Amino acid sequence: MDLLHLLRKREVSAAELRAAAQARIDVANPSLNAVVRTLDVEGNAAGPFAGIPTVLKDNEDLEGYPTLHGSWAPADRPATGSNPWVAQYLGLGFAPLAKTTLPEFGLTATTESSRYGATRNPWNTGHSTGGSSGGSAALVASGAVPIGHANDGGGSIRIPAALNGLVGLKPSRGRLIDLPELDRLPVNLVTQGVLTRSVRDTAYYFAEAERVYRNPDLPPIGMVVRPERRRLRVGLLAESLAGTPLDPHTRDAVIDAGRTLADLGHEVSEVTLDVGEQFGRDFLRYWALLSFMLQRAGGRFIGEGFDGSKTEALTKGLSAMFVQQAVKTPLSMRRLVRASREPEPVYQDVDIVVSPVVSHPAPPIGYLGPDVPVREQLVRLLRFTSFTPLQNVCGSPAISLPLARNPEGLPIGVQVAAPVGEERRLLSIALELEEAMPWPRTATA
Repeated sequence: MDLLHLLRKREVSAAELRAAAQARIDVANPSLNAVVRTLDVEGNAAGPFAGIPTVLKDNEDLEGYPTLHGSWAPADRPATGSNPWVAQYLGLGFAPLAKTTLPEFGLTATTESSRYGATRNPWNTGHSTGGSSGGSAALVASGAVPIGHANDGGGSIRIPAALNGLVGLKPSRGRLIDLPELDRLPVNLVTQGVLTRSVRDTAYYFAEAERVYRNPDLPPIGMVVRPERRRLRVGLLAESLAGTPLDPHTRDAVIDAGRTLADLGHEVSEVTLDVGEQFGRDFLRYWALLSFMLQRAGGRFIGEGFDGSKTEALTKGLSAMFVQQAVKTPLSMRRLVRASREPEPVYQDVDIVVSPVVSHPAPPIGYLGPDVPVREQLVRLLRFTSFTPLQNVCGSPAISLPLARNPEGLPIGVQVAAPVGEERRLLSIALELEEAMPWPRTATA
């Protein structure tokens, strides 16, 4: 927003903004390892964000550039066209300077791959940026660009936001334009979005994106510039969903957010979610099914020249898990499909749910990396990420807000979730929390 103001007052030109952002990327990237390749692309000069520099996660097709998904398996061939979401993003005027890193096919919650190595957290480069949108998160958190593309199939907007001190809103399923083939999956888990450093910037992005593509099945978001007067019923969830101990600093951050909301006049009460170990197993089996589809038919989904033998151990391990548990998958899928079509019961009693995003702050590089045995990776991953997949299955929105830091200075994200279509409610309460519990705008490491 501040850069747009300068552009409109002609105090700076789009070319100057681009050059300054590129210079910051050139300084930051050697220590962060977030860039896959630089881009020479201009956005729509008449778009509302014309001239604003950004970055694109390297799992979306941009005409003239390869899409490699953090893997050695896809062919290194330029895309023959941009996919619908990228076309819309460029149509809004954004000027992408780089494609950014992700773990192989976005399958895990750290941005570490055998192809590109580890992307490092700008708050402490010995720690992970999370995943799967970790490259974009690192560059936004470092101050190199004001906004970065992300997408979320199990937490991949919210987790990097939490670990890098950013705002990350996963919108409702269908809120933003996306690939039509995703709707042909049993459950479409994936939504597009952005990472920013302020609620205001996130709200402005969604208001303008809605002018370009409006889903008539969802209530409009509109421009959210101030909190609503209405006081909400807030459900507080400060215990692990994985049955394992929650990091005490993360728990304290959630409790502090609840206390702040109570001080602001909201009605706060503790809630529990009927999400047991069965949901985690069902989600993992679906993840395994998707990995099997990639492993065996990647050419159909990714493009010609795909070589499944070059995938990493995690992708192969998940694919093998599907084969081993194939007889259990249909029942798991029926449960997930049913959950995706039914309202979440918790919202009969509360308007929003406040919880952790992940069970602890950014882990050290290597904790979830590709060299860890697959079984141990999965155990660690399920413990770390139990709070985020529910919204992907149910199609509901959730936002990560960087409301705290641990004693080592690592950011702690707090998640606020709402029923399907209630992004406006989330942005309103996020503005209120941002004012009451302000955070640093860029990494201070």
